[in-house]
Amino acid sequence: MIEPLIKRFNAKSLKHLVIIFVIFGISGTCTLIITEPIINLLKMNEIFQNSLILIFLRVIIIIPLYQIILLSIGYIFGEFNYFYNFEKKIYKKFLKKIK
Repeated sequence: MIEPLIKRFNAKSLKHLVIIFVIFGISGTCTLIITEPIINLLKMNEIFQNSLILIFLRVIIIIPLYQIILLSIGYIFGEFNYFYNFEKKIYKKFLKKIK
């Protein structure tokens, strides 16, 4: 049950897999916590008031912010290279689908 996850995430061990999941969890939580003040600072809630445009703008803010936070938290845990390579792999797949 655990072995496929270790293989899928290219983890060195169960401990490494747990660290990877913790980093993903912390990064996602931090991104959501930080996004709301950015939305308020830019006064997007006042301008767009619960519209689809506001949701789209949130996603546009969240995606790059998440990437930065993921690399930062990965660096703190000593896993910067792992997450840098992970992001490169994701972007390559994304760019292939666009073409």
